Amino acid sequence: MKKARAQKKTDLPAQIAKSLRDAILSGALTADDRLPSETDLAETFAVSRPTVREALKRLAAQSLIRTERGAFGGAFVRRLSYDEAQAQHASTSTLLLSVNDVAFAVACEARYALEKSVTALACARRSAEDLARMRAEIARQGSACLSDEEFCASDVALHRALVDAAGNPILSYQLAGAVEAMQPLMNMITFSARSRERIVALHARLTDAIEARDSAAADAALSDLERYTLELGQGVIALRASTRRPGVA
Repeated sequence: MKKARAQKKTDLPAQIAKSLRDAILSGALTADDRLPSETDLAETFAVSRPTVREALKRLAAQSLIRTERGAFGGAFVRRLSYDEAQAQHASTSTLLLSVNDVAFAVACEARYALEKSVTALACARRSAEDLARMRAEIARQGSACLSDEEFCASDVALHRALVDAAGNPILSYQLAGAVEAMQPLMNMITFSARSRERIVALHARLTDAIEARDSAAADAALSDLERYTLELGQGVIALRASTRRPGVA
């Protein structure tokens, strides 16, 4: 019984943080709103100020609030930028894929289905700068001195340029997990077997289609890239499985 009470007391900061977080997510508290003072929160939740302070630290660690000093200071709901949200989303997606047993084929299907969702918008809205970013990465990928890690980073950068060409920050946020989390993990499996020349050729086809505003051709290039990625991944996984089996040559 004492242990249960101690656990309940230990959870108080988490409970308070969740209550405030729910208020932010529901819109009851919006960006730049000032939270009640530590004293008021302590009275509302019937806890000590150090307990409130710990709860606020947790919200700050989640980038949900900011604190300011001075006569007009206090804790305020933080205005989260799209770039920060994308980074957090990519990190969460990487963790999700790393700790769960997600089949390569499932990840591959999800990634390319998500990426194809923006091709029509990218074709309609792409700018000269978007195309220049994609062409620059293709040029980088053609360099023989590029390391596997650098090739992977360039691969991610090219697909991020495609996503950003759609000109929709919410889509860029949603696809951050697909491009910046799934793609590197897939590259970790396929890098030893892939043909850089073939990938560069597919990237060039994709970029040409985006420049020509031909969404059907862009989707076809992504479909071919998906098939090639799946073929590589399944081949590498099968080879690893065969070498681990005793008695298999």
